[in-house]
Amino acid sequence: MLSVAFGIGVLLALTGGTVANGCVAPHQLVSKMLQRLEDSVKTDEPPNPSVLLAMNLAGATDSSIHKWLLQQIQEEAVKRAQKDMTSGEVALYVLALLSSCQNPQHIQALGQTVDLLRILQQKTDEEMASLEAEGIPKTTLYSVSLDAIGLCLARVAGYQGASVVLAKQVLSPENHLSVDTRAVVALALACTYGQTELQDVQDLLRKALSVVTNGFLDEQEKGDGMIGNIYSMGLALQALGATGKFYAPREWDCAQAFSVVYNHDYRQPMAIAQVLPALVGRSYLEAADLDCTRSSGISPSLQSLSPKLESTGVHRAARITVQYSIINKLQGGHFSYTTSVQVPGGSTLLKVLQAAEKEKPDIFSFQTEQTSWGPMVVSIHGLAANPDDRTYWQFLSGRDALQEGVGTYKPQDGEQIQAVFSTY
Repeated sequence: MLSVAFGIGVLLALTGGTVANGCVAPHQLVSKMLQRLEDSVKTDEPPNPSVLLAMNLAGATDSSIHKWLLQQIQEEAVKRAQKDMTSGEVALYVLALLSSCQNPQHIQALGQTVDLLRILQQKTDEEMASLEAEGIPKTTLYSVSLDAIGLCLARVAGYQGASVVLAKQVLSPENHLSVDTRAVVALALACTYGQTELQDVQDLLRKALSVVTNGFLDEQEKGDGMIGNIYSMGLALQALGATGKFYAPREWDCAQAFSVVYNHDYRQPMAIAQVLPALVGRSYLEAADLDCTRSSGISPSLQSLSPKLESTGVHRAARITVQYSIINKLQGGHFSYTTSVQVPGGSTLLKVLQAAEKEKPDIFSFQTEQTSWGPMVVSIHGLAANPDDRTYWQFLSGRDALQEGVGTYKPQDGEQIQAVFSTY
């Protein structure tokens, strides 16, 4: 295995963008994040392609966990890609496999073979048909952007039409897209810009890219380095690092943005998986260009990381009180219920929901689904979210929407949490 110093040197030599500007994270931080990604891989949970993609982009490909995760990704692709994955999920699987130097057109596992690119094209076509017929995609513009990135990097048809639609969405004054969506749109448009020879398409993409990237720079200046929130920083940094020519001659103060990331203790695996590529000067656009024969040598060492990630016993012993409300003023029989529960200090919001359900199961019952960002609440008090009518359960602290999921967010003593049935 290469030494840590040499491994970071390899990254510095191979990549440009943020690296050229001197914005690469210290290897100790990269190693700590990689350790947390490895710790997040569970044998009893679905594999996360974003974790594998981040490991590959960081050059950490030597561990047994990496090899096991790659095998699970291949098996999951065979079992689920055609049947019940969204287009964006298939796209992430394509990126994860491309970054592992696997051919996504010929994935073999469990005695079967699937062509992920054909499936991705099919699902992207469904997204585009919905956009044309109803003005909205079958899932989200975020997913369509991932679709375009996957198809573009694999050099198969479908990404140019999707990118044109995405560019028009960005330029529409009626759209108010999230930072995460704008970031993956920018990556998709940048990839397509480098492949298309049509001048009118290039002009459209250049205009949209200028709007997105300059918007990010404006937000960073106003937010003292922050673009959106701490969990959107990863994709925003990737986008800015990969699209410098579209905001030139304006310069990006990457050190200011990176300092915001350094000051946050990332623990949510999906958030780490999105920010880690930027910290080593890479983006999703390099998923198909990795040298799989070379390791950066920055795989984490279990013994070297200190302090331990677990909470201390003293922290667990303290108890806090959290007020929890569920509110529906949107559909069917409206309701509003509130309770106060006690949980150990440092507990996640999920523990609060479980405590409320245990005390009053007839009122505070709930259901979750596992996602790449952790458990997502899909039903409370028998009222289920529905993508067809674009409803979901939104969690707030006071009047502020939570930026973390129920499996990650940790309420404070006396905090008031609301679950409000909402539309998007």
